[in-house]
Amino acid sequence: MAALISVIVTTYNREDALEAVLRSLARQTDSDFEVIVADDGSGQETAALVEAWKVRVGHRVEHVWHPDDGFRAAEIRNRAVLASRGTYVIFLDGDCIARPDFVSVHRALAEQGAFVTGNRILLSPALTDKVLDRQLSPEIWNAGRWLIERLRGGVNRLSALLHLPLGPLRNMRRDKWQGARSCNLAIWRNDLDTVDGFDADYSGWGKEDSDLILRLLHAGVRRKDGVFATGVIHLWHAEADRTQLNDNERKLGVVVDGDRVRAQRGLSALAATPAKAAG
Repeated sequence: MAALISVIVTTYNREDALEAVLRSLARQTDSDFEVIVADDGSGQETAALVEAWKVRVGHRVEHVWHPDDGFRAAEIRNRAVLASRGTYVIFLDGDCIARPDFVSVHRALAEQGAFVTGNRILLSPALTDKVLDRQLSPEIWNAGRWLIERLRGGVNRLSALLHLPLGPLRNMRRDKWQGARSCNLAIWRNDLDTVDGFDADYSGWGKEDSDLILRLLHAGVRRKDGVFATGVIHLWHAEADRTQLNDNERKLGVVVDGDRVRAQRGLSALAATPAKAAG
């Protein structure tokens, strides 16, 4: 079982969504965790928001930042890993609201030799605006409220909110990398060290998470499904710029066809240039 858990929340200039995520993490039933906000170059508003949350919660909250030089999610996540203290790391996007049992369920699913892939439900643009404008708390809505929102078209599905004891079925995709996303992904810190974390050679949107999953599999770390247990509530956002996707897919293809374990430019490379922590 994991001891201290590090929840790494990736963000970029979206303070209203980040506030909703930090609020949801403040409601966790499991308090033995820290939050590291991995900030991919946001302005001072994000720094001020994180600073305000530091004094409002009972767990460690840190803000790790680097300058805005395009989409560099892989690099800022690595910098946040280097600033973390936990033996188990959960990656969560800054627009994915966690339900109160999110950390406790991930802790229960944690297993040596495995990483855990969670899932999500997607809110519509209209419901997202309502949640953020009115500062609603969908993480504590009951089943009846969710059913109403589903009938209204405010959410794409309800299945990700269910809790089912899948047992051995959680290992059915143990060797599959497809469909795993870093918006809800838990990995032992020692396994991250083995593969040297995310590959910061990926810039622009796309495929850096698939690259990490593949290298974990190459290292003998299996996939364990957190579906029907760890689902998060994903706030709507416009599609990211995908101009570098083809290049990233080419890089991923090399990893798919090979057996490489270590990142080309991972944790060890970034350790020489420490992250900046606000506050």
